[in-house]
Order: sequence, then structure tokens, then C-alpha cells
Amino acid sequence: MFFVIVALIGFVVFAFAVTDRGRGQVLVDRAFLEYQLGDYYGWLKNRVSNPVYWSRISSCLRDAHVCSGMGRIVQDPATGVLATESADMFYQRQLSPIESGCCKPPMSCGYIYVNETLWNPGVGMAVNDVDCSRWSNDQQQLCYRCDSCKAGVLATLRRSWRKVSVINIVILIVLVVVYAFACGFRKSKWMDNGEAYGQARMTKSRSCRFQF
Repeated sequence: MFFVIVALIGFVVFAFAVTDRGRGQVLVDRAFLEYQLGDYYGWLKNRVSNPVYWSRISSCLRDAHVCSGMGRIVQDPATGVLATESADMFYQRQLSPIESGCCKPPMSCGYIYVNETLWNPGVGMAVNDVDCSRWSNDQQQLCYRCDSCKAGVLATLRRSWRKVSVINIVILIVLVVVYAFACGFRKSKWMDNGEAYGQARMTKSRSCRFQF
């Protein structure tokens, strides 16, 4: 059990170390956050950004159709006609890190909203963000090549690892208490056996001296 406790401590320390940095960027008049790869660093970022691993990750994202569930059909209260949600409605949605980073272009690019995964180029688009040129309305491409998508994956991993670490801390506390109780019980039992053994030796010695 001692080695299990040490391993859990090592995992918790490692998990908090590699997920120490990385927060979503708050945008004006937007309910969702945006994520930038530059906000992350260390082993986990290098792992996700590695072209070999990212090829596998982005392929899994496509196969899982993570962006296909973003579409919403709403009813116009005035006409009763069903239509896709408006830009204002979309901007007030709470998007997951992967939806924000992989399923739409960064807001700084200035794309014009058509629907959740369809955006037209706007006037005065940002040229200093390489993700602006990586965005594609091809539903198999979208922003899966974007650094913002990698950042969204990192944010999701960070959140998951933090939750697992909290669970491991609870398990660790329970294991330490059990281990301490077991050690105390074993020591107490050892002391009881030692006292009994000592008493037996004293009795035997006293008997030998009496016979002499």
C-alpha cells in the first residue's frame, strides 16, 4: 500500500504541474471563452502539438463529429418559421472548449456568422493570426488545423485531469488513514506479543533459580 500512496502522490503532483497554466480568454459581448495555444506550456502542450499526435487527435475529433451537434433550429416568435439561430443568439451560448476552438474561427479574424459552422470572410480580417487562414467552411476541415483547436483540447484535458486529481486526493487521504491505522494496529499487536514473550522468559528464569 505504501507504494500505491507514493504513486498517487506522484500522479497528483504531475497532473497539477502540467495543467498549471491555461485559461480561456474572456470576450466582450460573448458568453463563451476562446482559447489560445500560447497560454499553455510544458509537457502536455508539446505532446498535443506534436504533429504525429495531433494528426491522431484531430482525426478522432472528426470521427466523433464534435461539431455536428452545434446546430440549433429555433422558431421565430413573430412568424413562427423555423430557422437557424441568429448570430446574437449564438454569441450568448456556452460553448465547450473544443466547440469554441475547433468548430468556429477565432472572433479576432472578423468572419461573418452564417450559422454555427459556416462563416464568411469579413472586412478587415486579422492577418497576424495564422488560424484565420486555416479556417475552412468544409465540414471535414473547419478549424481542426488551428492552434485554437489544440488549445481547446488542452483546456478539456486540463479540466479532466484536475477533476481526476481531486478524486485521487480523496482516495489518497483514505489510503493514508487506512495505512496509518493498519500500522498502528500492527505495532500495538507486536508490542502485546513482545510483553507476553518477556513475561514467559521471566517466569522460566525465576523457576531455574529456585531449583538451584
